[in-house]
Amino acid sequence: MEVKSGFKILAVESSCDETSCAVVVDGRVCLSNIVSSQIDIHTRFGGVVPEVASRNHITAIDNVVKQALQVANLTLDDIDAIAVTYGAGLIGSLLVGVSYCKALAYATQKPLIAVNHIYGHIASNYLTYPDLKPPFICLLVSGGHTAIIKVNDYNHHQIIGTTLDDAVGESFDKVARVLGLGYPGGPKVDKLAKIGKDNLTFYKQNDNLGYNFSFSGKKTAIINYIHTLEQRGEQIPTADICASFEKLVVDELVEKSIKACKQYGINKIVLAGGVSANQQLREQLSSTAKAQNIECYLPNLSYCTDNAAMIGSAAYYSYIGGIPLADMTLQPNPSLSL
Repeated sequence: MEVKSGFKILAVESSCDETSCAVVVDGRVCLSNIVSSQIDIHTRFGGVVPEVASRNHITAIDNVVKQALQVANLTLDDIDAIAVTYGAGLIGSLLVGVSYCKALAYATQKPLIAVNHIYGHIASNYLTYPDLKPPFICLLVSGGHTAIIKVNDYNHHQIIGTTLDDAVGESFDKVARVLGLGYPGGPKVDKLAKIGKDNLTFYKQNDNLGYNFSFSGKKTAIINYIHTLEQRGEQIPTADICASFEKLVVDELVEKSIKACKQYGINKIVLAGGVSANQQLREQLSSTAKAQNIECYLPNLSYCTDNAAMIGSAAYYSYIGGIPLADMTLQPNPSLSL
């Protein structure tokens, strides 16, 4: 579908515990990206509580939308389309965003674009790199997903490998919890890993998974190691455990992603998802790709975690790609896949 230059999309993201609204122009330029995080609220519980998350979305969403328009110096009359994440995620959280945007689209008579949350994470790189175009290999790493994806074009994706159990971000959170580091675990593990030594061996890598991943065994092996030390009354080498666990995970992620690039003859690799903020992963993927003459694209840190700007970018390519628009029957899909 051909659209005018300067096509403005107001996008909303509420799939988990961030309420976000952004205004994105032509899928590449972000005029505003407001994120209301609930991390402080859920920290006391040691993780996201779905009911608490959805109630806080209700409280925040209207103010976040108004602020996004204000920062962009626009009104609803200037907006060409409304976009919203409709899956995957927490059903209550998704319902808040979907209901709000359906009402907004109905009241303003604007087109409504339903966006897959995973497509949004991939699209975060279009905002960081205005000249980036498919095809490329994407390493998607987040709290709920881990996958190697062949992005054939803006709206067609092929999963090459995925996690068979836990997502990588989930594993970081569980290891952090056993170590008493609190929530969210990923940034805390990454911080301690910088001062630790990767000198511990907990787990023998399974080489029979192909491009798939299994993090449950790694997580359990480390938890058992910690419990054994506790039972013996020995000191827990927290920083070394973090460094060793992080290396174990990052090595596998990088190795399989680069291997996919070679097998499919693609010289571009893109990182996406919340765990793409992990410094060790960013550095190792970048250096390994460079050594193999593969272009590496790392999203701006502000686009790593859940945000509406990435949803606005993905929505634009859905719209111009002729993907059917949503209507007032749109319902959230918590288990939506690629």
